[in-house]
Amino acid sequence: MLQVCLNGPRTAADSGAVPMSPAALAEAARQAVAAGAEDVHLHPKTPCGHDSLSPRVVGPALEAVRAAVDVPVGVTTGAWIEPDLPHRRVQRIRSWTLLPDHASVNWHEEGAEAVATALLERGVGVEAGLWSGTEGVRRFARSPLAPRVLRVLAEVTDPDAGSARDTARRLLAALAEVPHGRPVLLHGADGGAWPVLHLAGELGLDTRIGIEDTLLMPDGTPADGNAALVRAAATSACGLPGG
Repeated sequence: MLQVCLNGPRTAADSGAVPMSPAALAEAARQAVAAGAEDVHLHPKTPCGHDSLSPRVVGPALEAVRAAVDVPVGVTTGAWIEPDLPHRRVQRIRSWTLLPDHASVNWHEEGAEAVATALLERGVGVEAGLWSGTEGVRRFARSPLAPRVLRVLAEVTDPDAGSARDTARRLLAALAEVPHGRPVLLHGADGGAWPVLHLAGELGLDTRIGIEDTLLMPDGTPADGNAALVRAAATSACGLPGG
């Protein structure tokens, strides 16, 4: 499965290719799915460009994207959205009037268990984000929710193209010690995005690509949008050697 991550916490200041509004997210999703994406992950944003879990922001973004594509659509629940009020994320989730198919929960963040529980109570699939260089895997191993998540996002935060694959292998080795029984989606970020995507293809794992993870094509040139990244990933993820 190839997921597209449309925008992440990036803003227009990072690149003109970052979709911000519901209409822009919908068009980016439509093009990405046409290029080969099978799942969508997005960050609903306020008009000022801030990530938000407000139902007045999440609802319109989901409605617009679902009108454009017929694949599962998920959102973030990152702690940076409500950094001083960890329980506010739970309150926001309980107030959603339109539900995503899934939502990512970073297990190293404060309040992860409560956020995941709130999502499961509402019938929303949980993507368990386990970041390299954090306590995420260790905390997930102790969680009674581990067997109930939709999938595990093995997130390689090492941005160095030369070492990201090794970091990914160490993360996967640690995850192999956790009896969760859930599918694993492996992906990287910035300079590590393409090497890790190639590794995922070699290992037969789900993966993702998009403006959230990288602004650059495999040859280092700026990507003009998510669809270009997806097209490149769809033709290179399976069986190619990594960088």
